[in-house]
Amino acid sequence: MNEPIVARHWLAIVAPKAAPALATTTVLALARIWNANGAEHSVGNAALMTALSLGAAAAGVAAGNSTGDTVIVGTAFAASGALAFAGVAGYTDGLPLPLLLWSLATAGAYTLAARYWRTDRREHLTHQRDTTERREEYAHVERVETLRSTTQIEVARSGAAYAEALAQALVTRATLPDFDPRALESAGLPALPAADTRDGTV
Repeated sequence: MNEPIVARHWLAIVAPKAAPALATTTVLALARIWNANGAEHSVGNAALMTALSLGAAAAGVAAGNSTGDTVIVGTAFAASGALAFAGVAGYTDGLPLPLLLWSLATAGAYTLAARYWRTDRREHLTHQRDTTERREEYAHVERVETLRSTTQIEVARSGAAYAEALAQALVTRATLPDFDPRALESAGLPALPAADTRDGTV
């Protein structure tokens, strides 16, 4: 019933929140490295990134029409946006436009991630609520069964104690002087075991 409480490390809590910013920053850094190594004002590289971005967007649309899986669709469109962002950041010669696109991409990434975080938190709270209700129900059943078994044990003990006391009373009664078992039997009291008249024992 009692589960160990495991405290999550602070990195495990912060990492999912920082993932969108880390992703867009990584794309920006790689695009600027690519820019410094020959991608600046390169029409061929820009055309390649445009084609890849459109391909990822088309894959997202196709996945949405065929499967309807929001995770696959969201991943495809995120890849399309990342490729477009990398193409523009690698093609341009200044930092203002890449930084503007980086801020927009980061804001969009957090907007999309917030939706999944809310859904995950809602499912987690529902699971915790259901688990708590089941634990309370099982604990109630366990308490009732414990009370029932304790009552049965006490009844059995009291019955055994009564039988022992009755047997002791019968033995003590048989040792009393001037004891006449026939008089007791005629009065309706419990009968004693047959007495051995040869040695006077009961």
